[in-house]
Amino acid sequence: MMPTFFFPASAGLWSSADESLLPRLLLEPSMSREGVFDGAWWPRSKHLAVELPDLITALGAHFGRIIRVGLDTTAWDGVPRSIVVNNLMIRINWFTGSNATISVTRGFQDHFLLLVVPPGTDPATAASAMAGAATTGNHTPAAELLLAC
Repeated sequence: MMPTFFFPASAGLWSSADESLLPRLLLEPSMSREGVFDGAWWPRSKHLAVELPDLITALGAHFGRIIRVGLDTTAWDGVPRSIVVNNLMIRINWFTGSNATISVTRGFQDHFLLLVVPPGTDPATAASAMAGAATTGNHTPAAELLLAC
């Protein structure tokens, strides 16, 4: 079953009957790779082991097999070195200084960068930040997109 991707026109579209099963994810529609970000993700918590499998499943359905993610460990609780999703091991690279992003790698050196909207952010603010990150040719820094957060 293909996961549902939310493409909100307003903050009110961030809910559905099975919301707990779907990652809150917005991708740049053309995938032109011309901007800073390729989309945005709004996790529900800082518990990476709970949040990451759904994100990897959704991105895998859209991009193909995900082999690695890179993230700032200070933004998450309990970051493992790897995680198994759909019977595939995904490596997790750690870095510091960019707690508002997550890098996703498929294949060899094919990276996608997603803005990470902090859990607990007001839905209207989150929708605005995500829309900015998913705009074709976006060049707005993460800190500016998340200013209202």
